Amino acid sequence: MHLAYPAVLAVLLFCTGLYGVLARRNAILVLMSVELMLNAVNLNLVAFDVWLRDALHSGQALTLSTIAIAAAEIGIGLAIVLAVYRNRGSSDIDRLRDTAETDEAETVPAGDDDESDAEAKQAAEDPATATAGKAKKAEATP
Repeated sequence: MHLAYPAVLAVLLFCTGLYGVLARRNAILVLMSVELMLNAVNLNLVAFDVWLRDALHSGQALTLSTIAIAAAEIGIGLAIVLAVYRNRGSSDIDRLRDTAETDEAETVPAGDDDESDAEAKQAAEDPATATAGKAKKAEATP
C-alpha cells in the first residue's frame, strides 16, 4: 500500500476541519470540525503504523487513546453548548463574548458631577423625595 493515498486523504480531512473551525459560528459545527481534524490525525497514525510495520502497533494504540479523548471532549463540549443554548437561546460563538466578565470601569456610566450620584442614592432610599429633587433641579436650570 502506498503511503501517499491515506496521507492525502488525511490532509484533505484536516484542511476541511480547519476551515470549519475558522469559518463557522455555530458551536456544534465547530465541534464537528474538531472531530474531523482528530480523525485525520488518527488516519495518519494508522497509516504510518502499517507502513512502518511496527511490531507493537503503537500507532493503533495511540489512535484508540485519541478516540477515547475525543469522545470525552465531545461529551463535555456538547454539555457546555446545551447549557449555553438554554441560557442564551442560541449556540452562536459570537454571542459567547457576552458571558465574559467586564471591567468594573466599563460598566460605570461616565459622569463627572456628584449630584447625579447623590440623586441615585436618594432615589434608592426614598422615591418620592427623589422626584421632588429632580423637579427642583429642572426648574433651577436655565
